[in-house]
Amino acid sequence: MGDTLLIKGARVITPAQTWPRGWLLADGSRIALMGPGEPPRLAADRVIDGTGLTLLPGFVDVHAHGAVGHEAMDATPEALQAMARYYAEHGVTAFCAATWTDSAPRIHAALNAIGEAQGPQAGGATLLGAYLEGPYLNPDRCGAQSVKHIRRARREEALAFLETGIIREVALAPEYPESHWLIEVCVARGITVSAAHTAATYDQMRHAVSLGLSQATHTYNAMTGLHHREPGTLGAVLALDEIRAELIADNIHVHPAAMRILYASKGRDGVMLVTDAIRGAGMPDGEYEIDERIVLVRDGAACLPDGTLAGSTLTMDRALRNFIAATAQPLDVVWPASSLNAARALNLSHRKGSLEAGKDADLVLVDDALNVRLTVAEGRVVYQAPG
Repeated sequence: MGDTLLIKGARVITPAQTWPRGWLLADGSRIALMGPGEPPRLAADRVIDGTGLTLLPGFVDVHAHGAVGHEAMDATPEALQAMARYYAEHGVTAFCAATWTDSAPRIHAALNAIGEAQGPQAGGATLLGAYLEGPYLNPDRCGAQSVKHIRRARREEALAFLETGIIREVALAPEYPESHWLIEVCVARGITVSAAHTAATYDQMRHAVSLGLSQATHTYNAMTGLHHREPGTLGAVLALDEIRAELIADNIHVHPAAMRILYASKGRDGVMLVTDAIRGAGMPDGEYEIDERIVLVRDGAACLPDGTLAGSTLTMDRALRNFIAATAQPLDVVWPASSLNAARALNLSHRKGSLEAGKDADLVLVDDALNVRLTVAEGRVVYQAPG
């Protein structure tokens, strides 16, 4: 028996139904018991009264570069720990640290740091591994990725990245033949492949899906749009059930009406909220570094000096709030977009992403406005709102 935590009196959202009032007992890192109504007489080391609040599975962010002045590319444990603590304040219990397109030595340094820090973080979300965004992208759809470092996938280099053993997702441009072998190798290793910064046609996307590609990076952004005679990358994302769609729901990257269209096409199981947060997240307006360049943060938008969007300052609680508003769907319906769908994308849904006995005790308590009141990562209380 480990330390036990009992949360009672909360509205509890489970995969099968929502209990207007329920309880959950965490024993160590796992959910031991849960049920509707009042809990039976249980001994617990800590009891939290969730009356008036809603208990959800902790948020899972598969695509986050940084926060509070730090990024994964800093390649330091301090950066990753600071990110984990900030994310936990906003309900995230597990995340992947995302790299940028850069030189092989800099990417390796970031991957090595992620590998060393991987796992539970003191006072923060659990670091699941790395999200390799680039360098195998299309320069014509580079966005804020460094054009001078974008390249085709070379076996020696790409396999060396994979051999670190901590990459959970690879985001690449699937239109290039050099990407095809990499898709197959990643899938064989259990690594999810996402279409990113791409000008792929509809047919090229279909071929990539046949090889195992199953995700789209920040849908709508840095990809070819929908045309009625050439559906393009976006058309493939909307039409193909095999593709799970990331969404940056900050009302800057994507208009709420486009979010609603995406939800109408993909359904509750097909959309994954991500932040794509950079070091300016949680910081005041100002200038922040990205490789040797500068990102300007103004009124919540992060852009290069030429106006190109460069990641976001979004948090997962705000993303969920915006998504609910855009789709006009209740929390009871769309909650998988903030947790379960990401866990499925990472092949971790047997452990994470929903409130079920036996799964990791990754929990978030929110009020009616989706303000985070409590975050529990693998049974550890990593954030509790004051008051």
